[in-house]
Amino acid sequence: MESVQPPAGSQVSRVPAQRTPSEQLPPAPPTPAPQPPRRRMRTVLTVVAGVLALLCLGGIIAGYVLYNRAAAPDRSTPDVAVVNYLQAALVSRDPSRAKLFTCDGTVSAVDELAAQIAGREQELGVSFSINIENVAVSNTAAADASVIAVIRRSASIDGVHQSLADTWRFDVRDRDGWRVCAGMRIS
Repeated sequence: MESVQPPAGSQVSRVPAQRTPSEQLPPAPPTPAPQPPRRRMRTVLTVVAGVLALLCLGGIIAGYVLYNRAAAPDRSTPDVAVVNYLQAALVSRDPSRAKLFTCDGTVSAVDELAAQIAGREQELGVSFSINIENVAVSNTAAADASVIAVIRRSASIDGVHQSLADTWRFDVRDRDGWRVCAGMRIS
């Protein structure tokens, strides 16, 4: 076998084991950009997060509405307003709640009764049970009414159950709901 020499200056004339340096090679053809991975999982998670956010927002709004309905004072009718006022003023002894049911903040005759009850409880060392009974609406006009109610105070003193009842008349007015404007003991 005869060896054939390539012409001088040709690339083949180099030693077969030698390679050309990479900077002398022609640039590699650009490789196509890889396809982005499918974003199906991200889309599903985004939809689920959106639905959960809407459900949370709906729950917050529903809770707010229900709380406002439950916490709002019921002044729907004259008798309901009087009973709720007496419950707040005499039973719960919560003057700030009682003011929600009045025209001008206080009903002096009821405030005096509450002070009298507190004084007697302290004097006797007992706790009175207050009941509002026989509530009836009379003299109803478009925005004014009178309500008659019996306020019963009961307690056990020295083992003997005692009770005292007074009849009261309350003047109520419809001012964005019925409110107690005046009250007086009538018997």
